[in-house]
Amino acid sequence: MTRPFNFSAGPANLPEAVLQQAAEEMLDWHGSGMSVMEMSHRGKEFISIYENAEADFRELMAVPKNFKILFMQGGGLAENAIVPLNLSHGGSADFVVTGSWSDKSQKEARKYCDVQIAATTESSAFTSLPPLASWQLRRDASYVHVCTNETIHGVEFQELPDLKSLGSNAPLVIDFSSQVASRPVDWSRVGLAFGGAQKNLGPAGVTLVVVREDLLGLALPVCPSAFNYKTVADNDSMYNTPPTYAIYIAGLTFQWLKRQRAGEATGIEAIEKHNAAKAQLLYDAIDSSALYVNKVSKDCRSRMNVPFFLCDESRNDAFLAGAKARGLLQLKGHKSVGGMRASIYNAMPLAGVQALVSYLQEFEQKHA
Repeated sequence: MTRPFNFSAGPANLPEAVLQQAAEEMLDWHGSGMSVMEMSHRGKEFISIYENAEADFRELMAVPKNFKILFMQGGGLAENAIVPLNLSHGGSADFVVTGSWSDKSQKEARKYCDVQIAATTESSAFTSLPPLASWQLRRDASYVHVCTNETIHGVEFQELPDLKSLGSNAPLVIDFSSQVASRPVDWSRVGLAFGGAQKNLGPAGVTLVVVREDLLGLALPVCPSAFNYKTVADNDSMYNTPPTYAIYIAGLTFQWLKRQRAGEATGIEAIEKHNAAKAQLLYDAIDSSALYVNKVSKDCRSRMNVPFFLCDESRNDAFLAGAKARGLLQLKGHKSVGGMRASIYNAMPLAGVQALVSYLQEFEQKHA
């Protein structure tokens, strides 16, 4: 039986091969007599799972040796507090606000440091990105924060900003929760990256942090020990009991990503090609339609989250009901913006996007 196609923004669909392997290993992981859920996080079995997951992600994403990979808890929302607790020195931080998530980030950071909005696209209803030359960065800022992909508004940085071109030596902090492992990262431009796993990496529960080593050991005295990046790094993400099963599933996902092929491209380069092709197919269908519209500027449209609206919104309920009947799930847009949203993360197969495009065309013909 063919599974429905799940377009949820998160928790999102996982690769079917990963789910099948996890099911096979559920009661007995590799002859250990235990489920991964039952293992001690300090036992040799789980230590091997953790070490392999860390090594696979480092290889997959070409993470330099001078960055630590941390598996934490709390999701992206918690990192909105954990980052300033670790990096702000109680001083100042600059934020580029391009949608709901970066706006949440700057509001949370205000509890711990002096926040300035260096640039924002609120006036365009977050349908564009502010030109890099317009960013107003402070010389004394401890870091600069951007959300590289706005899950709700469907806006994505196609290239990471080069802060040095603006005369800034502040580390760039990126929230790549809904973009992680969908394309390569230019680590030369990044000081710290964080993201919840529940969109591209695995189930909810584990939060990935990739932090440059020179940014460790700067936490404010009030920072909880379990959220101090240096403490977490010094203890190999096991200062407290980590989200073991979520790390295991993330590790299986990393292995699945490493197996991806697209022509001569492999791994992350291959999945990027797949993602670009899926997004182009869906955007072309929307742009060629008289019923659907995507409001995001074409130069910053997200490959991961595609919001769109019916020109006749009185047909929204009928559209969603018809989609569900065809096994196209979770297409309703976020409550703050309305409309529809198709999240087409790494695990969404091309067949899922093709099925959605066919339905878009069928629904439009029926209601023309």
